[in-house]
Amino acid sequence: MEDGIGPNPNHANCSSLLLSRSDVTGLLDLRECIAAVEDAFRLHAIGEAGQPGVLGIHVVEGGFHIKAAALALERPYFAAKLNGNFPQNGPRLGLPTIRGVLALCDASNGEPLAVMDSMSITALRTAAASAVAAKYLARERCDTALIVGCGAQAPAQLRALCVVRKPRRILAYDQDAGKAAAFAVALGAELSIPATASTGLAEAVAASDIVITCTTAGKFIITREMVRPGTFIAAVGADSENKQEIDPQLLAHCTLVVDLLEQCCAIGDLHHALDAGLMARGDVHAQLGEVIAGAKRGRASDDEIIVFDSTGTALQDVAAAATVYRRALAREQGNRFSFDA
Repeated sequence: MEDGIGPNPNHANCSSLLLSRSDVTGLLDLRECIAAVEDAFRLHAIGEAGQPGVLGIHVVEGGFHIKAAALALERPYFAAKLNGNFPQNGPRLGLPTIRGVLALCDASNGEPLAVMDSMSITALRTAAASAVAAKYLARERCDTALIVGCGAQAPAQLRALCVVRKPRRILAYDQDAGKAAAFAVALGAELSIPATASTGLAEAVAASDIVITCTTAGKFIITREMVRPGTFIAAVGADSENKQEIDPQLLAHCTLVVDLLEQCCAIGDLHHALDAGLMARGDVHAQLGEVIAGAKRGRASDDEIIVFDSTGTALQDVAAAATVYRRALAREQGNRFSFDA
């Protein structure tokens, strides 16, 4: 294996980059990631990106999903991400819940361009999608933002939100009160925003203008009765058919925006409302890209309750991974290797 990229452009065309988690974290700027994800949704809405694919495999202690998509950016890219999701990893083994790898290829000839850690890609691109949704769907003024679930995804979610909105205070809730307290102390200090751990979920939701749920819940935790008029909710946790965060009754009585309709019908919070017979596909207001592209409206009034059902799409992965790859080339960072060696 060869360290560094080197100046020879021909060499760059015949080998692949290996990028670790620390590489990806250092290369993926949050603001740039938000812009890249927003553009990926827009391209999909105007018909310039194909439908992503997703495959889920369940195993005894968790599961794997494979998400893949192609995007034509400054060059055509294809990415396939393999993530393992094991909710008991933390308490059982002291390991992260989500671990995986992403392969980025040239979509014009199949050349493998890079293999990179997917954990940081997943966290940042997921947070970026919530931020983009908040930009278009949340009220401008945000007195209180609530993070529900203070695990690995939560810090990126709050940092990304603060790029597009300026909450005056932060509330944090987790089943593990100590985790919520630690999150509030750390992120409050980092962002210079008053932050408090809340022990009552219903009270915290009722007090909040923006709610971001990033949990592994298997049964809904946010009910219709908790939510006050004007609230924007980014529901991030339901990325498989066995996970659920939002009461189907709430979905049926709000303005629902999804990342991808087909995917949310299969694995998002939406699919529980469909199964319960409380909603039909036609009740969904829009895909996020349609709002970004101006094909569908965003917020209609200050009293409108809007839920963003975010299952996570491979379009986001391609956009984020391409950003990492371009920066790695520019900075001559990463380890070179060849599959042909």
